Amino acid sequence: MSEMEKSNRNKKIFIFVFIAFVALFAYISYDMSSRTTAPWNKPKQLKRALPGATPDADSLKLDSLLKEVEE
Repeated sequence: MSEMEKSNRNKKIFIFVFIAFVALFAYISYDMSSRTTAPWNKPKQLKRALPGATPDADSLKLDSLLKEVEE
């Protein structure tokens, strides 16, 4: 194997490993972002999960939810 062929082989291996690493990193980033909620969306998520549990909602409804949890 000549020096030029060895260099070309190493370059191909490096490019393959680099592309595999970037693809893996992109997949992990996408997976993490799909499982988390952005800070500016948390009130919306709380409103969907527990209607009436947000501060802008009716306080009587909030108190009744808390009372059910304590009992």
